Amino acid sequence: MTDKKHTPEDRIPVIVGVGEIVDRPKEVTDGLEPLDLLEQALRRAEADAGAKLLDEVQSLDIVNFLSWRYRDPEQLLAQRLGITPSHCYYGPVGGESPIRYIHEAAKRIARGECSVAAVCGAEAQSTATKAERAGAKLPWTPFAHDVEEPKRGAAFQKPLAVKLGVFRPVTVYPFYEAASSAHWGQTPREAMAESGTLWSRYSEAAAQNPNAWLKRRYTPDEITTPTADNRLIAWPYNKLMVANPSVNMGGALLLTSLAKARAAGIADDRLVYPLGGASAEEPRDYLLRDQFYESHPQNAVLKAVMDLAGGDGRKFDAIELYSCFPCVPKMARRTLGLGADVQPTVTGGLTFFGAPLNTYMTHAACAMVRRVRDGAKLGLLYGQGGFVTKHHALVVSKVPPREALAQETSVQAAADSNKRAVPEFVTDVSGKGKVESFTVLYGRGGEVEHGVVMLRTENDRRTLARIPASDAATLAHLLDMDRTPVGSLGEITMTVDGVPEWRVA
Repeated sequence: MTDKKHTPEDRIPVIVGVGEIVDRPKEVTDGLEPLDLLEQALRRAEADAGAKLLDEVQSLDIVNFLSWRYRDPEQLLAQRLGITPSHCYYGPVGGESPIRYIHEAAKRIARGECSVAAVCGAEAQSTATKAERAGAKLPWTPFAHDVEEPKRGAAFQKPLAVKLGVFRPVTVYPFYEAASSAHWGQTPREAMAESGTLWSRYSEAAAQNPNAWLKRRYTPDEITTPTADNRLIAWPYNKLMVANPSVNMGGALLLTSLAKARAAGIADDRLVYPLGGASAEEPRDYLLRDQFYESHPQNAVLKAVMDLAGGDGRKFDAIELYSCFPCVPKMARRTLGLGADVQPTVTGGLTFFGAPLNTYMTHAACAMVRRVRDGAKLGLLYGQGGFVTKHHALVVSKVPPREALAQETSVQAAADSNKRAVPEFVTDVSGKGKVESFTVLYGRGGEVEHGVVMLRTENDRRTLARIPASDAATLAHLLDMDRTPVGSLGEITMTVDGVPEWRVA
């Protein structure tokens, strides 16, 4: 039971309403713009709460969206809702941001700064893309061309990474995939099988989620076998192993205090309590990391939320592990001490449920609220953003908390304490190079464009090097399914275009 002496009910945050919308217009020009999706999701969240709360929202957070550009979208949405919240925020790019905003809203309520908070996000990328391809003009709020585009991956990466094409999520996460599986002693074939099994579980959850974009269960073999419709993008990832941003979706949550929820007549069995969480991050430049087989911020965040569950990850009976690419939940479930039979999602994953870019975890939080209302006692929401860069986790419960919600939730110091020396990055290099990790980039027709290896030099510096498509022997060495190339030696040479190339010894 809640210790009411120490935590008054007006300082206990609760999630009381969730709302989602999926837009599949028959005509592209009938598609809803992101502001429409945000508003509808919020109104559905209010209906779900069963109480008039939108008029009293004092804290409004909008997850960054990329399918359309507005000037001050948070103010535009507030005007639509007829509210003037004291906290009105439109945040930066980051897949972890929905969990951060929910957590921060809960802390705001716990501090007594507000009594009703809303968190929402939306994307209309499917409609925007189709309209652009068809040359159709959308009857939306005019695109704000004078608003600067949000900074994303390439803006923070080294020129050589950009030149070699390893500056986008689909080409960077493979470095973690190869390094982590080698560290765990897996062959590439075993690692691929684990990814296929895990992703099949995500697809099964999506097939049962009425809000999912793809409502079909895929077998592990369907996911891991390259075909014309499931082409290789960057080794080892096929299309069915990566996030699918071409969706039209909106999601929203409403939070209030326990006192206000009860005064509004919301039944106790509809309430979901945020118990606490943690956050930490890496440098934006992924080449400034000590290694690629684990994430110190991820470990610190997950260990902190495990402490809220008595130090045992198995105490969570509902889990959402962020799923932009398989390496993320594979690393997370090991840190949590969960077996290969883990059920990693209540939502369906960014491939199958859909990936409305930064706001997938808004939908995951909605799904988690429904799961807790249906009987789960303790839920874990883990989101991450960038290139295994930003991490935030939140624990939610059916049972009221015993203590006031903690206000200090950064575990950055714990993450940094485990960081080892970061190797110097060099671009003009020759001699022997040992593979730290790798990927191979493919064209739309399934042809190899080139390989990229992350190397440690003879004096233990780090570099990136290209493997030309014509170097069949080195590519075959990288793509051997029964032996990892991580740790193997080869020769680095500089080319006329100033790019290191690597050939297996």
